[in-house]
Amino acid sequence: MIASLAIPVKACAETRRASHVLTLTPFYPIRSDDAQGCFVAEPLRWVERLDVVNTVIAVRPFYHGRVGASRSAVPARWSHFFSLPGGLGLPTAGAFLYAHILGQVRALHRAKPIHLIHAHAPLPCGHAAALLSHELGIPFVVTVHGLDAYSTRQVGGPAGQWCKRVTQWVYSSARQVICISEKVRAQVVEGSAPVNTEVVYNGVDPQVFAPHGERPGSDVLLSVGGLIPIKGHELLLRAFGAIQHRFPDLSCDIIGDGPERSRLSALAAELNLAGKTRFLGRRNRAQVAEAMRDCTIFALPSRYEGLGCVYLEAMSAGKPVIACRGQGIEEVILHGSNGWLVDPGDVRGLSAAISELLENAHRQRQMGEAARRTILGGFTLAHQAEGLVRVYRECAA
Repeated sequence: MIASLAIPVKACAETRRASHVLTLTPFYPIRSDDAQGCFVAEPLRWVERLDVVNTVIAVRPFYHGRVGASRSAVPARWSHFFSLPGGLGLPTAGAFLYAHILGQVRALHRAKPIHLIHAHAPLPCGHAAALLSHELGIPFVVTVHGLDAYSTRQVGGPAGQWCKRVTQWVYSSARQVICISEKVRAQVVEGSAPVNTEVVYNGVDPQVFAPHGERPGSDVLLSVGGLIPIKGHELLLRAFGAIQHRFPDLSCDIIGDGPERSRLSALAAELNLAGKTRFLGRRNRAQVAEAMRDCTIFALPSRYEGLGCVYLEAMSAGKPVIACRGQGIEEVILHGSNGWLVDPGDVRGLSAAISELLENAHRQRQMGEAARRTILGGFTLAHQAEGLVRVYRECAA
């Protein structure tokens, strides 16, 4: 199937003036974690095939410490800027970032004119991009990666309302607000005056996340995500506990780390799952891809997901995927055909979904094959790059 993959890259058929795009992002791979910000880094090489030259400035508040660049990604210039910690930090961080990088961007623009700035997240990068745009006359776009489109969930009280006001200004100043799903676009539109929005779905590399032959041995239920309450790992463990007596060979692997790890480990012990559940912590991209190839079912019952790249990756690997209704991934998964949807918080529904798939190997296979076709049809990195470059050319014109 990989050999016949049609890459929607048209730029080679015509000669275009190369565009220079400055990417500002707080999400980017680092030496110790090549999965961090991979959803920003991985499309860049595909974007470059469409005559776009990228300069990347990855940003990080100084109090988080310095990091080294990952060799696996398009090279980035790391900028460790001053920012206030705590609730007042986010609404003011963009102004501090702007002051910190203005000279660097001005020199870069003189040496090689920048046609467009692409900021990832409205705060702090979108705010800095808006200020740079005003100062240097360079248009900008901003991508919204999650459902907290105005940071009012992340930051409460008056500081949260300050975040919202700054974000509204950023969105109204941008040539385009790029949303990773219609679900995210609805959140952006709901909280602001009319703004220009465009949906460009995240993509996946179908050659890295590719299926292989039948997995021998025991069944593995895989989940990948940060160990925080909204990701639904407690629900997954309870669903696993409810069916373990029916599927004695079933085990559960959880990739990810976070503040919930101790509590989830204790819950696994309480449910008599300690010997069947592995908390694997952080894994690099190659290890995640291998885990997805080797699992039987992928499940992440997250209740707050703008889209969820891990679902796309598991689908690309040809696996049946279980997710929650009401999330961005519902725009990709057709229930019962190329994946399975359950209601958020529904332990019984999740248990039934896992059971039904485990009991029917033929349906597993059909669903995984349909999932793979869905990715190849519109959710590869090549598709994402084509969407981004279309926005770039419209907004830089």
